[in-house]
Amino acid sequence: MARLPRFCLPGIPQHIIQRGNNRQACFACDENFAAYVGWLEEYSRKYHVNIHAWVFMTNHVHLLVTPSDESGVSNMMQSLGRMYVRYFNRAYRRTGTLWEGRYKSSIVDAENYLLTCMRYIELNPVRAGMVNSPEEYTWSSYHANGLGKVIKLCTPHLIYKRLGRTVQTRTESYRDLFRYHLEPGLVGQIRISLNQGMVLGNERFKEEVEQLSGRRTSVLKPGPKPRKLKEFLL
Repeated sequence: MARLPRFCLPGIPQHIIQRGNNRQACFACDENFAAYVGWLEEYSRKYHVNIHAWVFMTNHVHLLVTPSDESGVSNMMQSLGRMYVRYFNRAYRRTGTLWEGRYKSSIVDAENYLLTCMRYIELNPVRAGMVNSPEEYTWSSYHANGLGKVIKLCTPHLIYKRLGRTVQTRTESYRDLFRYHLEPGLVGQIRISLNQGMVLGNERFKEEVEQLSGRRTSVLKPGPKPRKLKEFLL
């Protein structure tokens, strides 16, 4: 089956995940994480992609981004992937692929799901049992969004900025969101839309995306099974 083209609409956020091949480690030490961040900064600027949230785990990465044109995200991820794999293979004297095929992505309804998606991303290390709270994990955008640390990689989204007029009020309001766990159904919804390359949003948003992109925003249900020949001979 031919792969559907990814949704990529200028000005609309995307949630991206890229996993290590066979879930193998892509980062072995802080130096690896720092190298990845450096190239992500470089290529996000080059291809005009704003980065709003991220978490870099041992064997996968999550990003929440907004491109300024249709090719920005793919160009950024391709350039980033090539540079990092070359670096990683050289550092660990290995060859071959590092990533599990193409990255996966979903379009995000900013008005209704952007802050939820940010929480999902930054709570990854907590769900994995690596830390008790998101601020304990170094390689996460929570330090910018929740604690107000100035990080060049982070460009706050307008929805995030609406949380308050000052950095202090915004970060306080954002931290308040983490007092509540994400509902399992919502976590499942985020994962399904991401793994299927579909849209995370309400029905109205999905209709708007269909009109803009010219393609469906939900997976077609399987049709009825074909009848066996012998059924026609009875």
